[in-house]
Amino acid sequence: MGKGRLEAFSDGVIAIIITIMVLELKVPHGADWDTLAPLGPVFLSYVLSFIYVGIYWNNHHHMMHAISKVNGSVLWANLHLLFWLSLIPFVTGWMGENHFGKVPVAIYGGVLTMCALAYLLLEHILIRLHGKQSPLGLAVGKDRKTWLSIGMYVAGIVLTFVHPWLSAALYVLVALMWFIPDRRIEAHLSH
Repeated sequence: MGKGRLEAFSDGVIAIIITIMVLELKVPHGADWDTLAPLGPVFLSYVLSFIYVGIYWNNHHHMMHAISKVNGSVLWANLHLLFWLSLIPFVTGWMGENHFGKVPVAIYGGVLTMCALAYLLLEHILIRLHGKQSPLGLAVGKDRKTWLSIGMYVAGIVLTFVHPWLSAALYVLVALMWFIPDRRIEAHLSH
């Protein structure tokens, strides 16, 4: 079966996720700079999560261009990824509203971990469908970057109970690692 509907549905869900996140930003009551200060953690968590959702959308887009077809397993794996991405607005709001408290930051890291694992599963199922010698299979290889990210998320969850800002710094570092779209897929598609 073709991949067009999967791409369109995924794009729509991701657009809704971003919309929900921005709607969670509450307008302050007041017109001076002091009214913005309490919103600092909320805004920081929004920016970080917006970047993460953007990274997933961008890499999902590249991955979809590297394949030619989907099957039922791919559809379910994609829904699994979208499920975990759909939890990002909740954990973003919780983390920001509670000024990066320990439990919300740990849960945020847990959701990021599950998003990464779900993306990895989708990638694996697509490679199984198209073959290891497909453009996606050749581009991804052993996918050390994803495994490193998962390790950093888990470390961030543990570090939360030492100091939540250490975890937040790790989450920012992972986002910076992925900020530029995965060039491996682009390189294989251009050949």
